[in-house]
Amino acid sequence: MRLLPFIAFVLFQIQPQVGQPGKDVVWVPTSQALVDEMLDLAKVTPQDFVIDLGSGDGRTVIAAAKRGARALGVEYNPDMVELSKQNAAGAGVADKAAFVKADLFETDFSRASVITMFLLPDINIRLRPKILNLKPGTRIVSNTFTMGEWEADETAHVGGDCGSWCTALLWIVPAKVEGTWRFPQSELKLTQAFQTVGGSLDAGSASGIVTNGRIRGDQITFTVGGGQFSGRVNGDVIEGTLTANGRTSPWRATRVASQVKP
Repeated sequence: MRLLPFIAFVLFQIQPQVGQPGKDVVWVPTSQALVDEMLDLAKVTPQDFVIDLGSGDGRTVIAAAKRGARALGVEYNPDMVELSKQNAAGAGVADKAAFVKADLFETDFSRASVITMFLLPDINIRLRPKILNLKPGTRIVSNTFTMGEWEADETAHVGGDCGSWCTALLWIVPAKVEGTWRFPQSELKLTQAFQTVGGSLDAGSASGIVTNGRIRGDQITFTVGGGQFSGRVNGDVIEGTLTANGRTSPWRATRVASQVKP
């Protein structure tokens, strides 16, 4: 019976080593300063559900839970999962912070409103199609590494005692709007490259090219000629307002031909 406390003591004393190998990346902890900056950039609130990919010792999940959010760490190393659980209990947030041993590429992210990660660029690229299929408005925050040609919506840096790996990058999953949309008496054709939108409007004398097109979550804005369009995307319907010649009027378009990319 005396062996049980000793085994528990050894388990609690797991000491991860910076650079220790993992399934897809080696473990390098994110500084607490950058963890806080990443959560600030994503504007994490108690209403959020945060998933940290490659959660290591659990520090990002624990920090999110301390802000009142529910948070889940996905980690392949079972020892790190156990260490994270102990760290969460020690921080008094075990009721909001959970950890699972799982493969990133086999994990369902669909519940997340915020995803945090410190992974290599090639892994980010492999995860990107799955991330782009999440609910529009889901916030993705990465320590340092990019998503290839999908440019970050916002970037922040921390100084002080951060040391290295001190950049936070934020992406907002955009709604998928590529395709043909119909107004009562006109037609809007949109092209899309991540959060950037182009295309053309066929509306008789008011026809023109779509410029300055952007999507942030389910919110879309673009310009045609002198008209400023803004709206909310809800599946195959966009509703919003058009401001032109000093007047604002409502508009609504329905998608009739989709070119949604996988």
